[in-house]
Amino acid sequence: MADKIATREAYGKALAEFGAVYENLVVLDADLAAATKTGIFKKAFPERFFDCGIAENNMIGVATGLSLTGKIPFASSFAMFAAGRSYEQIRNSVGYPHNNVKIGATHAGITVGEDGATHQCNEDIALMRTIPGMVILNPADAVEARLAVKAAIEYVGPVYLRFGRMAVPILFDDNYKFEIGKGVRLAEGKDVSIVATGIEVEQALLARELLENEGISASVVNISTIKPIDEALLLEEAKNCGAIVTCEEHTIIGGLGASVCETLSEKYPVPVLRVGINDEFGRSGPAKELVTYYHLDAASIAEKAKEVIKLKK
Repeated sequence: MADKIATREAYGKALAEFGAVYENLVVLDADLAAATKTGIFKKAFPERFFDCGIAENNMIGVATGLSLTGKIPFASSFAMFAAGRSYEQIRNSVGYPHNNVKIGATHAGITVGEDGATHQCNEDIALMRTIPGMVILNPADAVEARLAVKAAIEYVGPVYLRFGRMAVPILFDDNYKFEIGKGVRLAEGKDVSIVATGIEVEQALLARELLENEGISASVVNISTIKPIDEALLLEEAKNCGAIVTCEEHTIIGGLGASVCETLSEKYPVPVLRVGINDEFGRSGPAKELVTYYHLDAASIAEKAKEVIKLKK
């Protein structure tokens, strides 16, 4: 966990890298190319980059039109604007006709930090989950972010990719395998399973270390595809551990925790406790401090794990 890089940075670099391979790849942005890092693609392929200005809804329409001509468009903006402001356009122009549009949403979650509640989008996964056929990818580090971009290019259909502003450790090496719809067990355990996504994967691994110091054996699972979720892996974790904690930098309403609960309540009910943003808005502050304030840190995850173990029959 030595090097740190924001997944938004990896997103921009991946677009430029794969732009040289896929000539039909085009990128759109809503006047935020420096922040979303799509400016890296713009510098490499200016003729395939379109700045749509502060008009996110129109950007989705333009991306849809480009997809119908055989292009693979990545429409980029902050998650608050991409998922929130443009929900209706995504639903009706991208989701309903199942058009081949990719939405690159950066600055997601509470770690937008000082920008405050208006820009801290903790609801985007919940919104995108409601759109039939929408694939949702939430990478944990730069390695996974790059692979998620490649997978989205090769997948035919709508994809929502979620990236963060804050630099995070590199968790995976060059041999890491990424597949849409598949989770990865990063550590084996028998007392509790910690199922995490995005930046919370790092915190889940750190929480496992804290639990081990207390003689508690925890499994850690990385779910980078929120939809379609890896039901088979979740069932294995439920059967092996008998208790689960979910961790996400997102509201507990409609996100990873909700998806895990929906899956297991129908197929193999076990106690599940959720770590995430409760029914509240964010607030301005340094990103790392907000992670602790909203109990998304490793110590809070470990405490929640000990709570859920007590609920096992």
